[in-house]
Order: sequence, then structure tokens, then C-alpha cells
Amino acid sequence: MDGNIIGFAAVVLLMGIPMAAMYTFYRVRRLRTDERLAALARGVNVPMEAELSESARSRRWGILLTAASIGFIGCCALVGRAEPDAWTAAGFGIIPLAVGIGFFVDFALIRRDAKALGN
Repeated sequence: MDGNIIGFAAVVLLMGIPMAAMYTFYRVRRLRTDERLAALARGVNVPMEAELSESARSRRWGILLTAASIGFIGCCALVGRAEPDAWTAAGFGIIPLAVGIGFFVDFALIRRDAKALGN
């Protein structure tokens, strides 16, 4: 191989990692379904509600996106000390930061509406 192994590895990883993630998601979902069916066969009442509430999902995505964007901007800032063009890339970190802040606002509005309804 005359140096093409890097391109081959990139293609394999680019296709392999998402496929492994999809298979893992499928497998976990199937195990949960099998567990529910076994419980129903034994006569156990299994609630069919979501694992997380809407506000908890908003809060989780807000934390993840905000933390990831701050890390990305910080990484580009460190690289930007030696390479000034990296600051341009750091600007793209503002996009997930804004989305993360939007999720935090959504979480606050959902919580406020729930309190107004008396829940």
C-alpha cells in the first residue's frame, strides 16, 4: 500500500461508526421490547410512558450543545494563538451555542407553563 491506508481507514470509520451506532440503538430498543413483552406475559402491568419528560430532554440537549460548543470554541481559541485563521472556525461554534441556549429557554418556558397549570 502506497499511503492509501489513511483514506481507506477514513472511509471505513466514516461508514462504520454510524452503522455501529444504529445497530446498538436497534439492539437496545429490541431488548427493551423483549423485556416489556416478557413482563406482560407474566401479567405485570408495564407503564408505556416516555423515559424523560419534555423539559428534561430540553435541559439535557441544552447542556450537551452548550458544553460542546464552548469546548469547540475553546479548542479553536487555543489553536488560534498559533494560527489566526482558526478564529474563523471558532465562529462556527456559535451555532450550537445558540441552539443550546434555545433549549435552555425552552426548558424554562416548559417549566413555567407547568407551574402555571399547577403541576
